[in-house]
Amino acid sequence: MNVGLVYDLRSEHLAAGLSEEDAAEFDKEETIEALRLGLESLGFEVEAVGSATSLVAALAKGRRWDLVFNIAEGLYGPGREALVPALLDAWRIPYTFSDPLVMAVCLDKAVCKRLVRDLGLPTPDFALVRSEKDLTGLRLPYPLFAKPVAEGTGKGICAASKANDKKELAAICRVLLKRFKQPVLVEQYLPGREFTVGVIGTGELARPLGVMEVTLSHGAEPGAYSYSNKANFESLVEYLPVEGPVAEEAARLAVDVWRGLACRDGGRVDIRLDAEGRANFLEVNPLAGLNPKISDLPILCSMNGVSYQDLLRMIVQSALERLPMDPDKERAARG
Repeated sequence: MNVGLVYDLRSEHLAAGLSEEDAAEFDKEETIEALRLGLESLGFEVEAVGSATSLVAALAKGRRWDLVFNIAEGLYGPGREALVPALLDAWRIPYTFSDPLVMAVCLDKAVCKRLVRDLGLPTPDFALVRSEKDLTGLRLPYPLFAKPVAEGTGKGICAASKANDKKELAAICRVLLKRFKQPVLVEQYLPGREFTVGVIGTGELARPLGVMEVTLSHGAEPGAYSYSNKANFESLVEYLPVEGPVAEEAARLAVDVWRGLACRDGGRVDIRLDAEGRANFLEVNPLAGLNPKISDLPILCSMNGVSYQDLLRMIVQSALERLPMDPDKERAARG
């Protein structure tokens, strides 16, 4: 079975002039190599295609694959993670992970939270700030938390993201609006423990892979899993496996969100407890990092006895389960 690997390589974007922060979501060579070797160990023939631009060029030359393993983040706009899935849909080439609509919805944190709220699932009350004028009519109790509406990897999140009054909120919103050129999501700050839940599968077959608590060490930026904390996680963050009632509640909420948003194949859902200890949805990542050593999902899997190869196998198997395939190719993919 021929698998195309589509990705954004961090070094290429840095060479093109992007800053370290701008390129933070893109993958290192070691991640691409780990994915290639992992997929080959499962019996697949792997072609490293590259970014969306490389994909377009390959498609124009007539290249096709039985399946594309897509981890491309994209470069521009709130729909950037939807670009590769949309291209592959247009060429009717099957691929891993979520479709263009889900990718776009999940990247826009405000749209995503509206849908989660409409599903009847708990998430902190919020408002969208498109300009400083929107702060005038804000009616949310402090403390509040502010972050760019369509970024990942903790970009734009720092100690100042937690605002205790109007003055602090106005200051951080002013910075974020200017810096990221996009609206700011302002939501109630939840003071409780923070977890990330790994989810595998699609629809009714979706299930939790485990729950991992994110705790900040001495010297970390307080109050949030920020860009700086994530970038220096070895010394600033401690990851802990979680079991028992709190983990079960977090896992149930994560799977409900995953199914409700129609996410596919695998990813992460971030959960935080409120002042009463109740689990609330924060964010969903339908295109989670897959570096075997430093990405949250593989770390979580390792804690729960799931090897990197098994994680890749389950992701591909989930894609195969929802895709009509030639019987001979399907048998070969299943080994």
